[in-house]
Amino acid sequence: MQLTGKGAQTPNHDARNDGVLIWLNGKLVRRAEAMVSIFDAGFGLGDGVWEGIRLVEGRFAFLDDHLKRLEAGARAIALDIGLDRAGLAAALDELVAANAMSDGVHIRLMVTRGEKTTIHQDPRNALGRPTIAIVAEHKRPDPEIKRQGLVLATSPVRCSAPDSFDLRLNSHSRLNLIQALLPAIAAGAHEALMLDPHGFVSSCNSTNLFFVSDGAVLTSTGRYCFKGITRQKVLDLCAAHAIPVREADFTLAEAYNSAEAFVTGTFGGVTPVARLDGRAIGAVGERPVTERLSALYDALTRAPSPRTP
Repeated sequence: MQLTGKGAQTPNHDARNDGVLIWLNGKLVRRAEAMVSIFDAGFGLGDGVWEGIRLVEGRFAFLDDHLKRLEAGARAIALDIGLDRAGLAAALDELVAANAMSDGVHIRLMVTRGEKTTIHQDPRNALGRPTIAIVAEHKRPDPEIKRQGLVLATSPVRCSAPDSFDLRLNSHSRLNLIQALLPAIAAGAHEALMLDPHGFVSSCNSTNLFFVSDGAVLTSTGRYCFKGITRQKVLDLCAAHAIPVREADFTLAEAYNSAEAFVTGTFGGVTPVARLDGRAIGAVGERPVTERLSALYDALTRAPSPRTP
């Protein structure tokens, strides 16, 4: 099966990324030399947590939120990162300074349980030294996708319950989400819409979904979807700007009949949805609520945010 086309997270190519330095376990190494052992728990088992962070006008957007979520995820899987929040922030500062980066940058901060004595799921086989890798790349959302809107297709693969695979953990293991995306790709979509175990709308395979009906912004309960920082910022913006918002169980039929829809994520911010399962969402080019929230969110990413030690 040949996979072609663009996804919701696909950036335009930037040649500057070919020579970027990578922060790997306290050292700056060239991209081609950034390697981990085949015995690393992240490589062999997807055992680790990560964060996607944006650098906007010289500042890390919502850094405190991201590092809190990283720490919470690490605690949930009994993973000792080995660096406190200040140490991680210093590593991020060092990396972007070494690459002379200041804006339009997307960062992937990854922590795994590290090298193991043998490839096996038992965490007691780990040698006790986590692997920390930070990749910073010049990355901006494709403006054409932002202008035209995404095409979504509902996947037969559903979001999992917290007692089986908790999507609220930013785990390195993404196979179930890749499985969800594959049929959407085959249907010509950018992203897969996933239902929760009860058949209600949950989220997309890499972004959170919102839709607009009768002037109100609607989204899932959050029980079965990513604990998205951008998602929460949009909920907060709605509350701050008197935009009606509701988290509840919604059906596909309700989503089909919405006036607008959009997805949220660190990389793309607020991105409109044009079609869902072959159905046009709302009137072409009329996305007043989406555009307002997108502008409010973009302004928020540029506002200074304090760092908590």
